[in-house]
Amino acid sequence: MATYTEQIKAVILDLDGVIYRGQTLLPGAQQITAWLRARNYQVYYFTNNSTKTRDSYVELLANFGIASDVEHILTSAFLTARYFSDNGLLPATALVVGEAGLVEELRRVGVRVLRRRGKRPIGYVVVGMDRRFSYRKLHQAQQAIRSGATFIATNRDATYPVEDNVIPGGGSIVAAVAAAAEQEPLLIGKPSPRAGELIAHQAAIKPSQALIVGDRLETDIEMGRQAGLWTCLVLTGISTAQEAAALPPEERPHWVISTLADLPTLLASPPPPFSGGAPE
Repeated sequence: MATYTEQIKAVILDLDGVIYRGQTLLPGAQQITAWLRARNYQVYYFTNNSTKTRDSYVELLANFGIASDVEHILTSAFLTARYFSDNGLLPATALVVGEAGLVEELRRVGVRVLRRRGKRPIGYVVVGMDRRFSYRKLHQAQQAIRSGATFIATNRDATYPVEDNVIPGGGSIVAAVAAAAEQEPLLIGKPSPRAGELIAHQAAIKPSQALIVGDRLETDIEMGRQAGLWTCLVLTGISTAQEAAALPPEERPHWVISTLADLPTLLASPPPPFSGGAPE
C-alpha cells in the first residue's frame, strides 16, 4: 500500500529560517535540496521577503551552492506584481514603501512606481520591507490611502530571522501604515493560499501532491493548510514545536522536524496522528 508521502511530487521550501538565517546556510540545506532534485521532486522556493527580485534569489542560492531558476522561485514582491497583471489592473500607479526587489518586480509588469507622493492621483499604496522606513514615508502612505488609494501589503511577517536573533520584518512596517491610515491592507503573500495554488498549477499537480516546508506557523503552515498542501514545520526559524502542539489539530503542521536534514526520513513516513489528517 502506498504511503501518504508517495503522493508528493513537489516540495516548496521557505528561505529565511529554512535554507539560511542571515548570511549563514542552515544544516542540511545544500545536501537536501540536491537530494530532492536527484529524486525528481520539483523544488520550489517561496519567501515572503519582498526586498529582492527572483533573479537575485537565484544568485543568492547559487552562492550557497544551491541550483535553481526564476521559474522555481516565488517572492511576495513577484506575487504582488502578478496581482496587478492577473487582475487586469494595468496601467496602474503605485506609491511604494519598499526596497529595490519590490520596485523592480512591479515595474516589470508595467506598474508606474512612485517613491514619493505628488499631486497626481495614486491608485495604490504597496508596502513591504523597507529598511529606510521613515516618518515621511509613513505620512505619505497614510495620506494616499486616506485619499482613496488601495492599500496592498506584500506580507505581515512581524519579525525576520537572522543569526541567533530576529529583527523587525515587513509586517511591522505594514502595521504602522495600517495604524496611521486606519485601514487594513489587501494581503498578497503568505498566508494567502494564492501562491500554493499558483505553484500547483505551474507544476501541473494537485495541491495534495505538494509539501511546503516553513518555519512560521502563521504564514507557511497556514498558507499550506488553506491551499490544501502537505505541511511541515522546521525548527530552525521562528515557530516552536510547543506552539505547533498547542494549535487545534486542523491548524497544526502534518510534520515537525528539527532541520532540513530530517526531510528524507519524513518523506518515508506517514504523518503523526495529531496533525489533523491528510489534505483534501
